[in-house]
Amino acid sequence: QVQLVESGGGLVQAGGSLRLPCAASGRTNSRYARGWSRQAPGNERDFVAAINWSGSNSYYADSVKGRFTISRDNAKNTVSLQMNSLNPEDTAVYYCAADESLHVVFTGTSDYWGQGTQVTVSS
Repeated sequence: QVQLVESGGGLVQAGGSLRLPCAASGRTNSRYARGWSRQAPGNERDFVAAINWSGSNSYYADSVKGRFTISRDNAKNTVSLQMNSLNPEDTAVYYCAADESLHVVFTGTSDYWGQGTQVTVSS
């Protein structure tokens, strides 16, 4: 089992930035791909970003490409999502995910999820 805890959410004005860390605990010796998804009110949960175990490859949804950056520190069992140039359409609950398969993280069907952190962008 892997436990994931997100933090760093909050209220920010359009054009601003936020950084969302996600800490993992439990069975962290396995080589898990990590990622982020988000869910806006009334919408399904959508893929945002994913990164492989080594950090050598990352993938992004078209809507965030060029604005968001995913990174990881395996020594600290953390993954972070740096979000720049935020706009009101980025308002959502952001969820951290982990799975042994990068493809599974990409499809949003990971085995492990955090509880979510709210990001609100005001216009």
